[in-house]
Amino acid sequence: MKKYLFLVFAAFIAVGVSAQELANFSRGAQQIVSPEVKGDSVTFRLSANYATVVNLYGNWMANYSDFVPLKKGNDGIWEVTIAAPEPEIYTYNFIVDGVSVNDPRNYMVQRDGTRYLNMLFVPGERSANYNETAHRGTVSYRWYDSSILGSNRRLTVYTPYGYETSKQKYPVLYLLHGGGGDEEAWSSMGRAAQILDNLIEQGKAVPMIVVMPNGNPGQQAATTMGLPVKTFDPQDPQNQNLYVKSLVNEIIPFIEKEYRAIPKKASRAISGLSMGGGHTFAASTLFPNTFDYILPLSSGARESDTLDAQLLGIKKAGYKLYWIGCGTSDFAYAGSQVLDQALTRNGMEHTFYKSTGGHEWKNWRLYLNTFAQLLFK
Repeated sequence: MKKYLFLVFAAFIAVGVSAQELANFSRGAQQIVSPEVKGDSVTFRLSANYATVVNLYGNWMANYSDFVPLKKGNDGIWEVTIAAPEPEIYTYNFIVDGVSVNDPRNYMVQRDGTRYLNMLFVPGERSANYNETAHRGTVSYRWYDSSILGSNRRLTVYTPYGYETSKQKYPVLYLLHGGGGDEEAWSSMGRAAQILDNLIEQGKAVPMIVVMPNGNPGQQAATTMGLPVKTFDPQDPQNQNLYVKSLVNEIIPFIEKEYRAIPKKASRAISGLSMGGGHTFAASTLFPNTFDYILPLSSGARESDTLDAQLLGIKKAGYKLYWIGCGTSDFAYAGSQVLDQALTRNGMEHTFYKSTGGHEWKNWRLYLNTFAQLLFK
């Protein structure tokens, strides 16, 4: 009986501690809403009674040095209302007395490298497919062994709604991140799963598997996992295109063994942004019989004595779609023009999709939302 009473008493203590922790967490927090999107305006609020200066920075602003000051109310809540930027997903943060802080009232965050940034979701036609749908696919993390890179590595895999209960096989899009990113970049910042879910549900895209590997050869996985990182000398000829070789010779066989993936060139697509665009170019030229859909984003090529020969290898092998995407203000636009001109002079059918804006996720989400409708048809 004493033992029973002790256990009951211990359970009450545990509940009490839990409740106390919740109380401590919420003490002093006021039920404010931030950000609040209403019509054509957005209001940001921050409870910071002891702050002296609070500013707002958002990546929709023209310059990194721009900011908007918040005004403090009598209740200690700082507030500012601005005109809503065009429909898209943006990131923002507060600068409180010179220190960058996230909005504690906004649960929507995305990770960019080692930074966690608040999201501002402005609804509209352009951002409609970034919302969750009624029928959602599955995003999972898988580990594979790489003898080429000498480590056990992680990648992200999206399988469409119904994959688990169907018996059909699916085509595969290999979707590559840019510099500073990792295997979570496209699912976190790119909204890849939501875009594919929406397009598939609307009948605008063929159900497909999307594989998002880690393109940093020295990383086993995202740096937030705290795993050791290897160093490869980029000047060593033996290290040239190590990741690209692993992608084709290790990742593709792994996916086609572990998933119901169609093991054919006509059912494989490769796309990547920035650094991943370079990996896309390298993979398609080094292994021209691997992908029928080639889609470099915000990258391009440099004029060289070998450029035409590389592209002619793809032409000889045959392909179904060569699609270039780049913003006209992007620093990679010149390289995209070089690639466009080289494809043209070699008589290779292709699309050069130009958008406004620069080297930014709002463009890369747009490109995925656009070209995914063209794949495997």
